[in-house]
Amino acid sequence: MRTLLIMVAILFASAVSSAGVGGKAGAFARMGFGARGMGMGNAMTAVTSGEVFGYYNPAVIPLSQTKTISASFGILTLDRKMNFLGYSQPVSPSAGLSVGLINSGVSEIDGRDSDGEQTGALRTSENQVYLSFANRFKAGISLGLSFKLYYHHLYTDVSTTTVGIDAGLLIPIADNLTIGATLRDLNSQYKWDTSELYGQSGNTTIDKFPVLYTLGATYMLPDSIGLVALDIEASNQSTAIGRIGVEAPIVPELTLRAGIDRVDFREKGNGVRPTFGFTVARAFDESWTPALSYAYVIEPFTTSALHMISLSVRL
Repeated sequence: MRTLLIMVAILFASAVSSAGVGGKAGAFARMGFGARGMGMGNAMTAVTSGEVFGYYNPAVIPLSQTKTISASFGILTLDRKMNFLGYSQPVSPSAGLSVGLINSGVSEIDGRDSDGEQTGALRTSENQVYLSFANRFKAGISLGLSFKLYYHHLYTDVSTTTVGIDAGLLIPIADNLTIGATLRDLNSQYKWDTSELYGQSGNTTIDKFPVLYTLGATYMLPDSIGLVALDIEASNQSTAIGRIGVEAPIVPELTLRAGIDRVDFREKGNGVRPTFGFTVARAFDESWTPALSYAYVIEPFTTSALHMISLSVRL
């Protein structure tokens, strides 16, 4: 049974992401948030236009123009699941609020005992709930915080909960240039206790999340024909990666985007992830605008791509 538990943990960690910080605790929460962000290569630290949520940078929320509700689900290989739910709104006179949920897991794992007999299908899941709040000051600088609750169910009688904190900064340099910075997953760690499963043979293990440091910039092209976003992310695990994303509205009802995620500056084996996507939106009246977004993400270490579909409404 101990061997089975270890195999389940390894399968989930390797299935969710790749090398670098991908094999560390909380890998599911570092894949991105929704079809728009993934379609732009997750280069969203300083993006303030369109739908904004507190996931990438809590400091961008005061720049949201409307109340926005978004639900996303992913189509992934290896029986993986990835779902998102987000809500954001401006708060008068100069603040913003965002809440979100991320659900990820692997199901239909073939469970067997020490004799090789089937014991039934196993599953593992990870979940994050976050609450973000930010305020924009007179100089145009925004500061924000996110409080995140994680819950990881690994196996029968083996689960853990932790709380983490993100901090964000946003500075407008010019009308068409914005920079942002984040510090993510402070204090986040999983503490595993297997005493209920193994009795006196159980023990306690602590898996700390990587602390991420992100610096990003967004440039709005002349006449608002599109935007270009660039992120650089480092961590306390000696990793350094780059991300770039572009977005262009072709007509008011259609926006195209593309990006490159995980450009590894230190050759940690993350694997470059090209991304593509679009949004189709239609304003039925001044009170609400539904939208359908799609992202196609080429994963470097699986047999097929990741597909992310988001449905959102601006109120």
